Amino acid sequence: MSLFSNVIPSFGRSNACDANGGAADLGATVKPAFRTSETAEAYGLTVYLPGVTKENLEITGENDQIRIIGRRAFKQPEGWTSLHRETADATFELVLDHTGGVDVEKIQAQLQDGVLQLTLPKAEALKPRKIAVS
Repeated sequence: MSLFSNVIPSFGRSNACDANGGAADLGATVKPAFRTSETAEAYGLTVYLPGVTKENLEITGENDQIRIIGRRAFKQPEGWTSLHRETADATFELVLDHTGGVDVEKIQAQLQDGVLQLTLPKAEALKPRKIAVS
C-alpha cells in the first residue's frame, strides 16, 4: 500500500492507460516522487518533476483519475560532450485513481523549480458539515 493510499484511502496509483493509448505513446516513463497532505477542505499533492517546464507539463482529471505527464526539455549544448549523466530522458508519468472524492473542476496547480503543487478540493459530499439540532 502506497503512502498516498495511507493518507487518502480513496486514492491509489494506477497503471491504466487512457483510450488514446496512454503510456504506450510516451515511451519509457518514470513515476515521480510525491507527497500528500489533507485539510478539511482539500487534499494537497506535491510532485517532484526535475527538469520539467510548464510548457512540457500535462495534467488531466477525468474518469476518477488524475494523470500528470511531464517531459524533460534537456538540450545538450553544441560542442559539449558529457562523460556521465545522472538522469535519463524518460518522461514522468503519475496516474492516481480516486473514487469521486475530488472536485475536478476546481483543481489548482502551480509549478516552480521542478516542484508541482496541486490543490485537489474535496467534493461537497466529503466535506464535514455542521448539523443544526432543532
